[in-house]
Amino acid sequence: MALSDVKALTFDVFGTVVNWRDSIAREAKAFLGPRGYDKDWHAFADRWRARYQPAMAKVRNGERPWARLDDLHRENLVELLKEFEIAGLGEADVDHLNRAWHRLDGWPDTVEGLTRLKRKFILATLSNGNVALMVNMAKYAGLPWDAILGAEVAHAYKPQPEAYDRTAAFLDLKPGQCMMVAAHNGDLVAARRRGFHLPLSAGRSSTAPTRPEISRPSTIST
Repeated sequence: MALSDVKALTFDVFGTVVNWRDSIAREAKAFLGPRGYDKDWHAFADRWRARYQPAMAKVRNGERPWARLDDLHRENLVELLKEFEIAGLGEADVDHLNRAWHRLDGWPDTVEGLTRLKRKFILATLSNGNVALMVNMAKYAGLPWDAILGAEVAHAYKPQPEAYDRTAAFLDLKPGQCMMVAAHNGDLVAARRRGFHLPLSAGRSSTAPTRPEISRPSTIST
């Protein structure tokens, strides 16, 4: 299908739309600093994120049953606290810190950019984040999504093909009527293989601004 057929923009969220690294570091420092802990909070955020893909891989390859990202994040946090020698937290404390992922800041141009795009396109998440996480983050950061879709709804973690195929189907669209917006090359490659269009966007990686190196990208006009 031609670029003119695109009806929906589907977004990766972590790193593409929101600055998870600085946000998690801020939240960890604000919560654990007053409890007497002085750590490298960006390293704390990086180590937490480093457990993300291995945890999802166990779901993808059938080593464990389906689990929401909130639950995987919490399991990873419990191990992370041991790694950083942080102790004495109650269950409610761990739950609060785990929900730091619900309180992520958008990049400075995120809300303005999404609002402009929303005038012409359906905006939907295509994230590995679960629905509650995405909804709460949207409320916190003012993200103007039309639909919250992705892994929990599709019951598949990216880059599994079902994550992309089912997201398009839930919107009653063909893959060629969708454009995947992501700062991560693997996500873009997987989406393109399922027939999604790709944009030319100045993507942001997990830790620093980057531009996805994808050949022959499309451009978005509003």
